[in-house]
Amino acid sequence: MTLQGWALILGFVAILLALTKPVGAWLFALYEGRRTPLHVVLGPVERGFYKLAGIDPNAQQGWRRYALHMLIFNVALMVLTYAVLRLQFYLPGNPQGLAGLTPHLAFNTAISFTTNTNWQSYGGESTMSNLSQMLGLTIHNFLSAATGIALAFALFRGFAGRETKHLGNFWADVTRITLYLLLPICVVYALFLIASGVPQTMAGVVNIDTLEGVRQSILLGPVASQEAIKMLGTNGGGFFNANSAHPFENPTALTNLVQMLSIFTIGFGLTWCFGKAVGNTRQGWAILSAMILLFLGGVTVAYWAEAAGNPVLHQLGVAGGNMEGKEVRFGVAASALFAAVTTAASCGAVNAMHDSFTALGGMIPLFNMQLGEVVIGGVGAGIYGFLLFAILAVFVAGLMVGRTPEYVGKKIESREVKLAVLAIAVLPLFILGMTALSCVTGQGLAGPLNKGPHGFGEILYAFTSAVANNGSAFAGLTASTPWYDGLLGVAMWVGRFFIIVPMLAIAGSLAAKKHVPASAGSFPTTGVLWIGLLVGIVLVLGGLTFLPSLALGPIADHLAMIRGQLF
Repeated sequence: MTLQGWALILGFVAILLALTKPVGAWLFALYEGRRTPLHVVLGPVERGFYKLAGIDPNAQQGWRRYALHMLIFNVALMVLTYAVLRLQFYLPGNPQGLAGLTPHLAFNTAISFTTNTNWQSYGGESTMSNLSQMLGLTIHNFLSAATGIALAFALFRGFAGRETKHLGNFWADVTRITLYLLLPICVVYALFLIASGVPQTMAGVVNIDTLEGVRQSILLGPVASQEAIKMLGTNGGGFFNANSAHPFENPTALTNLVQMLSIFTIGFGLTWCFGKAVGNTRQGWAILSAMILLFLGGVTVAYWAEAAGNPVLHQLGVAGGNMEGKEVRFGVAASALFAAVTTAASCGAVNAMHDSFTALGGMIPLFNMQLGEVVIGGVGAGIYGFLLFAILAVFVAGLMVGRTPEYVGKKIESREVKLAVLAIAVLPLFILGMTALSCVTGQGLAGPLNKGPHGFGEILYAFTSAVANNGSAFAGLTASTPWYDGLLGVAMWVGRFFIIVPMLAIAGSLAAKKHVPASAGSFPTTGVLWIGLLVGIVLVLGGLTFLPSLALGPIADHLAMIRGQLF
């Protein structure tokens, strides 16, 4: 590890902390439905959408209606995407004449982008036409991200509401978030990427002659526009198969830093927005502090492991850190930081191949996802996932010290605790269950490239990534098969919506309750003790649940490496 590497990591966190309040204030304006400076230009567009769709943006929805409209919207988008991918060959915007996707791959991809997972069982540049990339995938990048933020707003209203059944209007939330937050930032972001060398064209391929006289085809497309929302919306699906390790997606150290910052920016801002919504910004800072502690712990282990390198290679005379699977233009520190960032959020973009990390270095991205991706989490999904842990934490605290289980002025009762447990239990149940199933069937065992602990880690990583709606991969698993496309598709759908529905039920239950002022019997939820309890609950519920599987995978892999055995 170097001073330069630590300066990058700590500087990265410092920039994000400086952006937290401004971004949070903008989010809070959208949460409240207030006018912004952009309403002068985009206000008519917003009103036009409502008129065209016959929607009254002021009509309030209870949690059931909010959930129903959200589900209908996402199912419709998934069906549309499936149709576009299957009919790709017959549609315009296909300069390479690429064939339509197979039924199982189209099913997997449609669910993947609908759920903000963006898992890719295909090579983007060799499988997707320009139209499929834009109409089938990039639209999802905007709308799945907007859905996540809208759902976070609904839960905020649950905590902030007083004896009401209303959580807002799903259609109004999604429209405003897309128009006034995601779209304007992505326009500026895409222009920055174009200026940095990222292509933005409808051309499919350019043929050139190299200095050696070899004819080479260079694949192009509308990359910058997809790259911007891919990062900002914590989507992660790459235009190219190499994702952000490809120089056309991530050409310089500056674009690499900006991409990492954009993955976390909205997640940081939502914590401040939550504090403002419940009338106490210290609540938001407490949640963010717990998230940052978990993040710094993970990135420290990942950086240390990758900087230490492989002792087997050291014995062969190859000194230095582990550069296998990494881009020289980024190096060990930026690659380890990117891996921790993309898996702490539900992004899944990669600038290095996680399968080539050391055993412990690769365990950190896996562990980040197994915590529920609540370290910072996806846009919206991270904060509402973390608040589920906060509900359990305050309930446990009340049991331990005999104080009333209250959080931000709402009594936490058995209904909220049961629903929170139900939502949190989705991850271990489906990650471990589907991993076990794939480890005892012929179709499942045909997927891993490696044998032994590392091969098991490849299967475990795939289902962890799918259920946690991350989308990154160890890249050693052959996943474009009916078995994995089908099972991973189900895992992604369950990991998204089987958490959302209980979460909205909690929001509805909280909104109907009276506000209870803090008293001497209330457990304080803004101090150091509370932050430590939050970290402990996340680690115990997330970490210990998956410890046996980690012992069979990356930990066993690390012990074998120390003994000089490589799988």
